[in-house]
Amino acid sequence: MSEIHGREEAGRYVAAVQGEFNIYSAAQLKDELLGVLNSHKQLDIDLGAVEDFDSSGVQILLMLKREAQRQKRSLTFVQHAPSVREVLDLLNLVAELGDPLVIPLDATGGRP
Repeated sequence: MSEIHGREEAGRYVAAVQGEFNIYSAAQLKDELLGVLNSHKQLDIDLGAVEDFDSSGVQILLMLKREAQRQKRSLTFVQHAPSVREVLDLLNLVAELGDPLVIPLDATGGRP
């Protein structure tokens, strides 16, 4: 199950995705996130509470990024959960999305 919770923060609208961001929730999240994007010129999508993320989620993030560019809106993905970081890193898409992404190091200085 997936939910989106929105809030205003420092002049930007933050849409926090919670739960699954995968094939099972893709259609719902796509429609909801496009609606949020169309309603706000400056949008952060908080991915910190995403528990499960797959290639369907990747496709939606890429589509949202393209749509924001087409509409000349500001869109940033923030607080990437480990599940999101893992898939983006595996697919070498961190640079493609163009957003700041901090991948923490473990205690030995390597990636978790």
